[in-house]
Amino acid sequence: MEEYLKEALEIVKAQASVRNMTEEEMSAMILALSRGIRETAREMPGAASQSAAPGVDPARAIREKSILCLECGKSFRVLTKKHLGKHGMTPEEYKAKWGYKKNTSLVARSLTRNRRKRMQEMQLWKKRQAQA
Repeated sequence: MEEYLKEALEIVKAQASVRNMTEEEMSAMILALSRGIRETAREMPGAASQSAAPGVDPARAIREKSILCLECGKSFRVLTKKHLGKHGMTPEEYKAKWGYKKNTSLVARSLTRNRRKRMQEMQLWKKRQAQA
């Protein structure tokens, strides 16, 4: 079933729940609404391409305390493989699509900085050398 018809049916259902309508009124309203919705969608240039375009510049998506998923617009501290899998992508495909370098971390800047600081404080490389 076309999405225009589904949308028209939903509108008519809502209208019928508020007032009494005959079958002829409902069918005429469904036809008129589905045509109107279809024509409106055709007249809107770039309606389909807007969903593929990000709402934010990819260079600004990685922020201090969060990272925006350019696919769905949600904010996270880390863009995980599991989340990107919901969009049918791997991290490598996501980076290629949005123009990130291959070595770009999909993590908020503050979290990256805190992890780096902790690793330097732990100095695991010195502990490994002492064990060997």
